[in-house]
Amino acid sequence: MCRRVRGRHGREPADPSEWLSDARPGGAWPELLEWRVMLQITPQMKILVAVEPADFRKGIDGLVRLCKDSLQEDPFGGAVFVFRNRRGTAIKVLVYDGQGFWLCHKRLSEGRFRWWPSASGQDVPGQDAGAKVLAAHQLSVLFSAGDPERTSAAPDWRPVGPRS
Repeated sequence: MCRRVRGRHGREPADPSEWLSDARPGGAWPELLEWRVMLQITPQMKILVAVEPADFRKGIDGLVRLCKDSLQEDPFGGAVFVFRNRRGTAIKVLVYDGQGFWLCHKRLSEGRFRWWPSASGQDVPGQDAGAKVLAAHQLSVLFSAGDPERTSAAPDWRPVGPRS
């Protein structure tokens, strides 16, 4: 489930048909329409996976506080934050898009997210082992309850030129 929260200056649509660009014919209410809201994760985004489990009773404000206090990151900076519950059966993704926060929650119907980073050997410079950095393709693997460290992709592009 993904939910978009309006920013301070956001507005509710006056007409329910404004909720969607391609409503089904005859549909008059937003809950009867086909939703086409999407959160796009790009390779340029910084993706941080929190090492410690989060209390999933927390909503957006509680997770924003976790980003600031535990991860020492600015939640308004556009980074993608991924949290797991204590049992390892669900994950939450928090990201700010410039207008408001997206909070996505995935709960597995069976099994657990077996891979999760440990507090040792973190690769976030200047942080106290509170998060692990993932690439966008690794996050896709994690969403499928796979092991992101067992996947590979082409290396990040680097400019070619004389070394300084």
